[in-house]
Amino acid sequence: MRAIRVASAALLGVTALTFSAPVAVASDDDNHYVMSNGYSVLPSTIAAGGQVTVQVDRNASGCRSAVTVSSGVFDAVVIPRGSSSAVVTVDWDARAGASYRVTFACGGISAVKELTIAGGRPLDPTVPYPVPRGVHAGEGGTVAGFDLEEIALGAALIVGSVGAAYYFSRRRAAEDGN
Repeated sequence: MRAIRVASAALLGVTALTFSAPVAVASDDDNHYVMSNGYSVLPSTIAAGGQVTVQVDRNASGCRSAVTVSSGVFDAVVIPRGSSSAVVTVDWDARAGASYRVTFACGGISAVKELTIAGGRPLDPTVPYPVPRGVHAGEGGTVAGFDLEEIALGAALIVGSVGAAYYFSRRRAAEDGN
């Protein structure tokens, strides 16, 4: 009987630990970390054959090394360590009305932005374009986004739940001993 109570208390503690930990990193399809802050594609809608500027904000992204920017609609380009932007030309054969994924890679961490090709209309205006993947959300792995108050509150919840589990398991053990 005591083993069930101890296992329940341990499971409660692990559950509290799991749900109180912040989700700081989201995973992408290719098992890289995804950060959305500090990266941009300007303009986000362009005609086929046009030029877009890919930018990295070094302070917001935390990236200090070279950034490789790639997409299925233009050739990959490297933004050097001391620079914050590069200009790329969109392929002429890009599908009008399509949305393409632009990936920024910096030292094992990546960010994903969208580039929409202007022009073209759907055949049936009542049917929206299908979304080929899920939504990318969250802060990512940025250290600058940590809130010390939230971290302290989470740590207090973890310590409190582990302490309560220990207290109740010891109290019950003392009652069983009498």
